[in-house]
Amino acid sequence: MNKIVIIPTYNEKENIALIIAAVISLNAGYHVLVVDDGSPDGTADIVKQLMERHPNQIFIQERSGKLGLGTAYIHGFKWSLRNGYDYIFEMDADFSHNPKDLENLYKACATGGADVAIGSRYVPGGKVENWPFDRHFYSKGGALFTKIVTWMPINDPTAGFICYSRKALESIDLDGIHFIGYAFQIEMKFACWKLGFKIKEVPITFIDRKVGVSKMSRGIITEGVMGVLKMQFQSMFKKYKKKG
Repeated sequence: MNKIVIIPTYNEKENIALIIAAVISLNAGYHVLVVDDGSPDGTADIVKQLMERHPNQIFIQERSGKLGLGTAYIHGFKWSLRNGYDYIFEMDADFSHNPKDLENLYKACATGGADVAIGSRYVPGGKVENWPFDRHFYSKGGALFTKIVTWMPINDPTAGFICYSRKALESIDLDGIHFIGYAFQIEMKFACWKLGFKIKEVPITFIDRKVGVSKMSRGIITEGVMGVLKMQFQSMFKKYKKKG
């Protein structure tokens, strides 16, 4: 068991079968773990049907309610580590991340010397399609704000298309990751950077979702802004140490 893609879901019945099929059809040995937060639209039932066709390649973890993106990924990380995976991916269900880019992220870690590979919109070759102006503004502004406040040398700190090596995830105190929304992605990258892991940004094209409803909200953006300030302040007094 080498590679697993974690896909958190809440009401993704329009997308989930298609995104899983796209990952499986790569024929590159990827397994899929769906972490579903009690979707009332039947997302979990669709995944269970697919599991019957692809035993030991598709898995699901069901949670009792909408508990947040960050806690879904932490749940998935812990499950994946317990089950022996070496490369653990984050990916959205809505095709904003192209499954074909999984291999580029994997190669960056497996043969390119990186401990963490980020699918980045804001490096040469990366771009965003179908976003309205306000989304561009918040995303680019948030990236610049994060870089200025934290000094973290990452151009796309809120990116959610990532490959983590087992070594990186095992070294992070996952129970110490506190943010659940917009700031979760920043906090994970900040922890990896502070622990000295090599982080590589791989250019991707991010395409806004075509079906389903975006989970972005004003509260998530506020958490991102306040979270960055809080992380940087706490880092002045906190010493980051690798577990074990």
